[in-house]
Amino acid sequence: MAKQRSDRPGTGGGTRRINGRLLARLIGAASVERPYYLSIARAISGLVLDGRVPTHTRLPAERDLAAALGMSRNTVTAAYAWLRDNSFLDSRQGAGSWTVLPDSAVQDPSPFAPATEHIDLGVAAPPAVDGLREASFHASEQLAAHVGGIGYYPYGLPELRHAIARRYVERGLPTTPEQIFVTNGAQQGVTLAMELLVQQGDDVLLESPTYPHGLDAARRNGARLRTTGVTPQGWDMEYLVDAFRQWKPAVAYMIPDFHNPTGALMDDDERRVLVREARRANAHLIIDESGAELAIDSGDLPSPVAAHDTDGRVLTVGSVAKLFWGGLRVGWVRATAPMVTRLMGVRQRFDLAGSVHDQLTATHLLADVMRIRAERSRQLRRNRDALLSALRERLPDWRSSVPGGGLVLWAALPQPMATSLATNAVRHGVHPAAGPIFGADGTLERYLRLAYTRPPEVLVDAVDRLAAAYAETLAHPSQPRGRLYV
Repeated sequence: MAKQRSDRPGTGGGTRRINGRLLARLIGAASVERPYYLSIARAISGLVLDGRVPTHTRLPAERDLAAALGMSRNTVTAAYAWLRDNSFLDSRQGAGSWTVLPDSAVQDPSPFAPATEHIDLGVAAPPAVDGLREASFHASEQLAAHVGGIGYYPYGLPELRHAIARRYVERGLPTTPEQIFVTNGAQQGVTLAMELLVQQGDDVLLESPTYPHGLDAARRNGARLRTTGVTPQGWDMEYLVDAFRQWKPAVAYMIPDFHNPTGALMDDDERRVLVREARRANAHLIIDESGAELAIDSGDLPSPVAAHDTDGRVLTVGSVAKLFWGGLRVGWVRATAPMVTRLMGVRQRFDLAGSVHDQLTATHLLADVMRIRAERSRQLRRNRDALLSALRERLPDWRSSVPGGGLVLWAALPQPMATSLATNAVRHGVHPAAGPIFGADGTLERYLRLAYTRPPEVLVDAVDRLAAAYAETLAHPSQPRGRLYV
């Protein structure tokens, strides 16, 4: 029977709490600016807009936050009043106050559909690597050995499962082919894992921001979305631990390797804590490693999250799309052998198997993965640095992350205007991805995600167009239905 839980703020089970000490730390130095109440209020509204404090989070009592900040209770009372007046806080007598969000503009319904008539910075899909055609030719030759059979490999082509398992061993994670379940891309892997592990009403913990299709997969299964913040500087591990202990989610979907969209990379100690807290909460972890092979800057990479798993609760999703080519629809889930069998049972509700030719092609390319990684790294470094340089020159008031890997950077705008700016940018021939696409509840209006998968000269042209769209948006701002003060 599906679990039934109340999601109405103030009813006890549906609202996350944040204590005064933790909120004071998140507010940080903003409270030293005068007037103090306004600095506190704007800091809290900024945390909500950025998704670092989720909506429906119960704030500490005024006296508790005042004590943590070392300020008078009247100051915090005035800050909470400002938040209520500006639709960032709702209160009920005897039930406390919890964060809410003003109405915002309508999002682009198809943010990841390639815009062929524009310079598309919204779709993080690099061109094919050198060697793809040759690998495809070899795959065609080998196809003759398979055409006498039925062509269905429900768990994946055996030679591909061996190649993927070998790659995990090379990365320091002992893996057998029986632990690999081949899918039609990483997105199908995430979808199948959610279908298997999430029941109606379950809590699912996700980062904010996060990959939108992970959010959608959780929603489709009737999950209650719980979020924990991540920035280009990384995860607030105290807050992440607190999320596991408060919610005890059934599943957590995390992207620790060159996080999409912030580019953050979780270190080994943080991965160890993540798995420990999942174990304590009896939660499964769906770890999205789609970008794990996309390091740009030199340095040792952390071990896969599953290296810290002792009881089979980590399901690792991988893909060749970002490293080799998006048109090669091959992904996988690494799990225990019994979990692989259960995934196969779920898959049969959607399809039976993947393309044999694509799997043969991926097998050939995995044999040359170190050369391909080096080639992709050089290409992405050139593109990333060109985009960053153009942004610093043409849009100096934007703050852009410098990711050490992956395909995207997370640009912070001076004002919460991402949706209107993205709409205006299309008229100037460039298509960025607005921040709210990556949030669970309309937050992140101060951010754009920009993919650096195009050549440098194209990226420089794209920034010129973005600068024109930005100037237009500043001159003719589109006011959301709810007024935002940050």
